[in-house]
Amino acid sequence: MPGEQKRIYLDYNATTPLKPEVKAAMIEDLEVYGNASSMHADGRLARARVEEARRAVGGLLGVSPDTIVFTSGGSESNNTVFQTMRNLALGEDGRIRSDVRNEIITTAIEHPCVFSSAEFLKSLGFKVVFLPVDRYGKLETGALKAALNEKTLLVSVMMANNEIGTIQDIKAIGKLVKAAGAWYHTDAVQALGKIPVDAVDLGADYLTMSAHKIYGPKGIGALYLRKGAPLLPLIHGGHQEGGFRAGTYNNAGILGFGKAALLARDSLEDYGREMRGLRNRLRDGLARNVPDIQINGHPSDVLPNTLNVSFPGAEGESILLALDLAGIEVSTGSACASGSLEPSHVLLAIGADPFLAHGSIRFSLGWQVSAADIDYVTETLPPIIARLRAMSTSVPKGPAGAG
Repeated sequence: MPGEQKRIYLDYNATTPLKPEVKAAMIEDLEVYGNASSMHADGRLARARVEEARRAVGGLLGVSPDTIVFTSGGSESNNTVFQTMRNLALGEDGRIRSDVRNEIITTAIEHPCVFSSAEFLKSLGFKVVFLPVDRYGKLETGALKAALNEKTLLVSVMMANNEIGTIQDIKAIGKLVKAAGAWYHTDAVQALGKIPVDAVDLGADYLTMSAHKIYGPKGIGALYLRKGAPLLPLIHGGHQEGGFRAGTYNNAGILGFGKAALLARDSLEDYGREMRGLRNRLRDGLARNVPDIQINGHPSDVLPNTLNVSFPGAEGESILLALDLAGIEVSTGSACASGSLEPSHVLLAIGADPFLAHGSIRFSLGWQVSAADIDYVTETLPPIIARLRAMSTSVPKGPAGAG
């Protein structure tokens, strides 16, 4: 429409738009109405398409398709792993057994669904250790070595953080975990399709994925299950997914996931190069045009599309709303925690004080972002920050707060 404001979407870590090829594949599949569990011709056709998608998702990880279990998304996949650990340690009296492994190790910067799952197990009697990270968001391996023991049942470490983009050394961590005899889980939702993810090479027993982070549909995800690793169903009632996840197959979602996985595999190198260039352009433009900012996350071991920036003296929600009015869509952190007024637990874990954490913005880039879009952001944001800082009553005064 004439005069309609252009929208620049920079919140791809929250969700991504459907790629046209994915949308087309899903629309085509809507005509295949057979139940993938039925034995007649329409059912067999639907099942064949599900298995084709399973091969595509497995191919993105470099694993056999029979190690892929489809779920409703990352949160279900993560919860299934944690509930499996619960059941492994549960006694007949409903209490956690003391004569088996019953300790969980994770990090202080996990996604809320992992954090909450760990807290739930803690409430049941598990010992849960939330390991610290350094100022860049890297897991301190010395702390991991000290925490591992003969009672450790599961170690869960996010491969790439959704807020600051820091990438963990999952392979090295996995060697420590396996040497201790524990099960190893990684939430790779933000890593998949952005950096190479080889589940076998990483040594993971469980690896979580979600379609809507790689230009696929919402409501569909998967869990990689290494052969021999235990998995008890979170949802009971049917034989689907080898008995690991009951429920009628979400054919359109699964087909969309499969198509998105194929596209991600074929474009992985180009994606990394283009996103890294745009991210660096944004980082350098902000550093040049906005005084006194702080880049959060690791300087090199970071997702190519993710930039988290703190703007002291400007409140994050106010920055977000001002940018939204200017046609720029960003985030103040994880979409799953956006209802909270508390500072980001990730930023607090890397040592940011609450004042700084409240003034942080996550820019996450994707395929539809151009260099011109980035330049518009670096031109639009400086006066917004200057205005908000001028209005702030909490900006430190005097030499210590000058900047």
